[in-house]
Amino acid sequence: MPRLGETLESLERVVDSRRNDPPDRSYTSRLLAGGVEKIGGKVAEEAAELVAAAAGEPDERVVAEAADLTYHMLVLLACRGLSFSLVEGELARRFGVSGLDEKAARAKTGDPA
Repeated sequence: MPRLGETLESLERVVDSRRNDPPDRSYTSRLLAGGVEKIGGKVAEEAAELVAAAAGEPDERVVAEAADLTYHMLVLLACRGLSFSLVEGELARRFGVSGLDEKAARAKTGDPA
C-alpha cells in the first residue's frame, strides 16, 4: 500500500502535466479545457454521488465515489493553478482548533467558507 499522500502527489503531477502539455486524447485535458464551469459541474456531480453512496451503498462504492471526487477536486485546483499542498497547509492550520471556533472566526471576517 502506498504511503499516505504518495498517490495524491503522483496524481497531481499527472494533472499538472495535462494542464501544461495537453495530449490529444485525455479526459483530464478535456476537463481543463472546459474551465472552472465544466470542472465545477463534475465536482458537484461527484459530491452528490458520494453522499448518495454513503447513504446506503456498500463501502466499496463510497470509496470509489470519494476517489472520483478527490480526482475532480485536484483537476479544479490545477485549473486555478493551485496545488494540493495549499489545501494541506490550510488543514494543518486548522488542526487542533475547534471547528465551531474556526467557523466563528471566519464569520467575524466575512469569510463564507
